[in-house]
Amino acid sequence: MQKGAAVTVNIWRRLLVLLLGLKSIQEPHCNFKMSFIKVDENSDFSFHNLPYGVFSTPDNPKHRIGVAIGDQILDLSVIKFLFDGAVLSKHQDVFDQATLNAFMGLGHEAWTEARSTLQRLLSANESTLRDDVSLRSRAFVHQSLAVMHLPSEIGDYTDFYSSRDHATNVGIMFRGKENALMPNWLRLPVGYHGRASSVVVSGTPIRRPMGQMRPDATQPPVFGPCRQLDLELEMAFFVGPGNKLGESIPIDKAHQHIFGMVLMNDWSARDIQAWEYVPLGPFLGKSFGTTISPWVVPMEALLPFAQPNEAQDPEPLPYLRHDDPYTFDINLFVSVKGDTMREATTICRSNFKYMYWTMKQQLAHHTVNGCNVRAGDLLASGTISGPDAHSYGSMLELSWRGSKTIDLGGGETRTFLKDGDEVSLTGYCQGNGYRVGFGSCKGVVLPVLQP
Repeated sequence: MQKGAAVTVNIWRRLLVLLLGLKSIQEPHCNFKMSFIKVDENSDFSFHNLPYGVFSTPDNPKHRIGVAIGDQILDLSVIKFLFDGAVLSKHQDVFDQATLNAFMGLGHEAWTEARSTLQRLLSANESTLRDDVSLRSRAFVHQSLAVMHLPSEIGDYTDFYSSRDHATNVGIMFRGKENALMPNWLRLPVGYHGRASSVVVSGTPIRRPMGQMRPDATQPPVFGPCRQLDLELEMAFFVGPGNKLGESIPIDKAHQHIFGMVLMNDWSARDIQAWEYVPLGPFLGKSFGTTISPWVVPMEALLPFAQPNEAQDPEPLPYLRHDDPYTFDINLFVSVKGDTMREATTICRSNFKYMYWTMKQQLAHHTVNGCNVRAGDLLASGTISGPDAHSYGSMLELSWRGSKTIDLGGGETRTFLKDGDEVSLTGYCQGNGYRVGFGSCKGVVLPVLQP
């Protein structure tokens, strides 16, 4: 072999070794495989995220399914014919629906195949979308032009109570340190059946509710506007295929039924709730409004940020045990902006990793009695609070039941929310030069409507 040819072969061998080495790097820590769509490193919607949502545009009011990347939305109804894998080639119609329910119901294999297809189509070295000017012009919509809608038709909604710090804080306020946690709290994921009809998408105003309260325990209850309107920093997940009535989802199969996560503000009328919740739990104090973010971040995008689960003592019963990490390092923030304020003020910095009960445990417990969950059902975490005062996920805790004020700056203070206040929740996982984020979950408080 001539010297020049030998050098060329050697160079190609080295390149091959380099490429094989790059292939072995786990995707979440590797940024060479980027999209042809420009994405800022601080964007929530990186190539490693690809969340699903439902949107419309002024020129096309039809609700359709999209995927967010950077400041763009990829309209899946336009490119449905490109989902030609073993599973989705038979179910391309799911991307022509007005909600994600049908896609969620296909199950984990379909979700994995869809994500793989999307990453291939959006990668910088794939020409199918990149070089087809006509297809790109029809398939991509700027997010600023889109109106976002609820991701699914939510048949049922369940709210858990899975933060030990939050449950302890509330217990101390109402029962004292000796009885902070109820006897069952460390044994099972406590939850209640919520109101699905009042779950709304980010940007929908929330009306201050009316109801019965008993501010003076020595006097009869009174009726009027809620005086202690609160926010609750939560996250929630959408159910995939679900289970049949009378059957259960075992904990080792739970992941296959968890489609993805959203931010949630589960607004709370503390004074109404305090009077009504014994013995059956929240009712009018919670059912007036629950806000979620519009983009559903798939679990595959979050798995690289899994953290060791909270140590649970006493050890849960066997049907609730799992060792694989299934809580997540998701940075969470809450800000409040009064109607006379120029800028919002961050009042809470928390993290989803503080959760005591995992989503797998929540789903396994929810179905262990044979209760059937269905595609598009929503299961929420409950208020997410951390160990420090700045990480408390509700104004009830931040103001310690109204005994101290929350400083918003510029002379503005709060104990609970006022009319005109805008509450914003944001959250993201931080990767190496990229984020996997959730967008925003916003709502403005409107004045009460007198009956």
